[in-house]
Amino acid sequence: MTDSCPPRPPKSNDRHDEVSYTPYPRSVPLARRRVARLAVDWGLPHLAGDAALLASELCTNALLHGCLRDRLFRVETSLTDTALRIAVTDPRGERLPGARPSDPDDQFGRGLLIVRMLAGRWAVETLTVGKTVWAELDILQKRDA
Repeated sequence: MTDSCPPRPPKSNDRHDEVSYTPYPRSVPLARRRVARLAVDWGLPHLAGDAALLASELCTNALLHGCLRDRLFRVETSLTDTALRIAVTDPRGERLPGARPSDPDDQFGRGLLIVRMLAGRWAVETLTVGKTVWAELDILQKRDA
């Protein structure tokens, strides 16, 4: 886990999207598709696949380890001059993510490894109620404003 970045005031060319989802498996592909579409719409089609995969992993972790019945989880996607950030907030702040060993035949247990491999930075922020896990993809190509 890396250090979280200090908050900064938004710039006029920053983009932001926020959607809350029900704590059911069908929400994961909905969030994944939305994040990928936003990446394309915001001029970053080369990051759409990685952004979708990060959203899928973060949402799946929230669903499996952080959600409570009848409590929504939130996906925020934001774009700055330097990064595309996917942040997932769930209501269970006491259940922090951590890597666990997995065997080659295990179906689960590799989500955070995938996040670490794809993201330029990622972190967990504990909240008064719940937590936010975020990951950022660095923008390598100049994007259109």
